[in-house]
Parts: sequence; structure tokens; C-alpha cells
Amino acid sequence: MTVATEPLVKLASRVDAIAPFYVMELAKQAAQLERAGRDIIHMGIGEPDFTAPEPVIEAAAQALRRGVTKYTGALGITPLREAISDYYARVYGVSIDPGRIILTAGASAALLLACAALVDRDDEVLMPDPSYPCNRHFVAATEGKPVLVPSGPEARFQLSANDIETHWGPRTRGVLLASPSNPTGTSIAPAELERIVHAVRARGGFTIVDEIYQGLWYDARPVSALSFGDDVVTVNSFSKYFNMTGWRLGWLVVPPSMIDAFEKLAQNLFICASALAQHAALACFEPETIAIYEGRRLEFKRRRDFVVPALSSLGFSVPVVPDGAFYVYADCRGVPHPAAGDSAELAKAMLHDAGVALVPGLDFGVHAPRNYIRLSYATAYPLIEEAVTRLGRLFGRSV
Repeated sequence: MTVATEPLVKLASRVDAIAPFYVMELAKQAAQLERAGRDIIHMGIGEPDFTAPEPVIEAAAQALRRGVTKYTGALGITPLREAISDYYARVYGVSIDPGRIILTAGASAALLLACAALVDRDDEVLMPDPSYPCNRHFVAATEGKPVLVPSGPEARFQLSANDIETHWGPRTRGVLLASPSNPTGTSIAPAELERIVHAVRARGGFTIVDEIYQGLWYDARPVSALSFGDDVVTVNSFSKYFNMTGWRLGWLVVPPSMIDAFEKLAQNLFICASALAQHAALACFEPETIAIYEGRRLEFKRRRDFVVPALSSLGFSVPVVPDGAFYVYADCRGVPHPAAGDSAELAKAMLHDAGVALVPGLDFGVHAPRNYIRLSYATAYPLIEEAVTRLGRLFGRSV
């Protein structure tokens, strides 16, 4: 157990703007229970239970044997940037110059680079509430001010073009979106996303769209924000659809006019992304590997189609069925439990009394966070079934 002490040297004030990450705090509690002998089903952290498929592992092994483990250029290796460009053309029907693609040390590094390049001190950046907590912290770390706009189920928990009209102020610099979203698994409708891009462009602002879950779609095929102009910045990753979380590899697509600025920042802040991960990721785009990923995507859809009605049977309300990623954002106010309506207390009860780790809405914003819990179905189907059974016992419900 870590004991807090006063630092010998005063910490930078930006540290105070970074809130604790409740997902990880609950994960620590779950780990403590496991060390004490408890069996815990983890449905909190958003990490696929699948790992990199064999072709990717073999590509990494070959890269090691060839010794291609030295620094690469800050923008990444050309063959992988070309492979990603081909992927956009094949899957999303958009033509992207490989020179606009920047390989990064995960999507987190990509988002930090984007904020470092675009956000000045006291600039305001609009984003939906709820949203992935680190997004607002990236803005704060670059001395900007995240502005959380309440975005309820009627808006699919996403920003709208009307929100841009209403909330854009004299200090607003741009918007940071995610489609599909963490924590809700909901996408922005293409027509609405196009209206958002136009509204921001008309105000001389930037649009950053986190698309790291876009490969995991279950209903309508997604449309990349890159379809709506070369001035959009998008973030993607090999972590989610490509199942390479610990490899720490992502990418940015940036406007042509910004390439030099992003390269300069990448050189100084990160040197380059992992050379080994870059060479391994080339195998992600081979037909046999894509077939594996597509099978896994359909397995995630099967899990979604089971867990959404199961949650409703337990007393949760799922106001918007997720169409992507591997999350459900469920209203807990109707659950038959004394902690109903307080997601933090309910999450503790589910963990300690049922051995099921879920995440309260406290991580994801300030607008009604205690009404919601986030469930990640990035775990094996039999474990999801067992989790539902355990929660049924806790709530006195037969599912």
C-alpha cells in the first residue's frame, strides 16, 4: 500500500487538474480481493480479452531476428503508413496520403501530440459529457480548458452541431470527439458529424475525432470523419480492433499543412513509436489476419446482443444501445438494491458482494455521473453469463 507524503519539491499546478482514474482504483480493489482468494469477473477495464493473432506475433519474432529494433523516423516506417492508407481506401472509401499518417506510441501519445500542436493556454475545447476522462486531461495538461457539454441519451451521449452553436465562446478553439465513444459505445451519425465539422470550420476551429473503436461496429458501417475534409485530425490505435493494447502503437491523420509541426513535436516528445510494434503491425493488414479480426468483431457483437437485454432484466436501463466499441452505459437508478442511483456505491457492492467489477460514471464527467455505470463486454462470453448470474443473485432477479 502506497502511503501519501508531502513532496519535497512543489509539484506543478497542472497535476491538480488531473482527477484520479476510478477505473484503475477499482481495478486495484479487485486485485486485492483476488489476492485474498476471491474469484472476480472483470468487466471494468476496456481491454480486449483477445491478444494479437499468430501472424502478428510471428511478424514480431521475425523483426526481432532481423534486428529491426532501432529508432525509426518520428513519423514511423513508410510501409506501415502506406498499409494504413490502403486500409482507409479499402474500408472507408477515403484516399489519404501516407505522408499525413503519423505513427505514435499509442492513441494516448497521438492525443497528447494533437493537443500540444493545437491548444494554447486558456483555450477552451468542447467535448461531450460523458467522455473518456483522459481526453479532458490531455487538454488540461497542455494548459487548455476542457468544456464538458451535457450530452444525454436523447443525443446518443454525443455532441451535436447545435451544441457547437450554443456553447462556442470567445475562448473556444475546437472540439474533441470520439466515435464510437468510451464510455457509451455510441457513434455520431455521419450527417451530424458532417454538420459538426462544418460548424467548427466556420468558426476557424479544429476538430479532433478519436476513432480508436471504429473497427468495432455492429450495425451500420461507420464513416470516418476524414470523409468531411482534409482539415480534420483523427486518432486511431492498434489496441482495440487489432488487439495490441500492450504494444503501445497508434496513429494520427493530420492536415497536410500540419505535418511539419507534428513531426517536430513527435521528434522532441517521443522520438518514435516502438520499432518492433511497427514492423509487427504490418501483418495486421494481411487478408488472413483481417479475417481473424472480423471473426472477433462478430464475437463482440454476440456479447453485446446478450448483455444489453440481460442488463434490462436486472433492472438497469440501457437508454441507447451501443453500436460500436465494447461498452454499455447503463442507468442504475432502477436496480433493486439500496445503492440504486449511486453508481459509485453500487459498483462497490457489485464488486465486494457479487465479485463483478464494473465502473461507476464518476470517471466520465460531471453531468449525472452517479446515474450510470459502464460495463465492458471485452471478456469471454461464459464469464459474461456468469457475471449476469451473480448480479441476478445480488439483486434478487432471475435472468
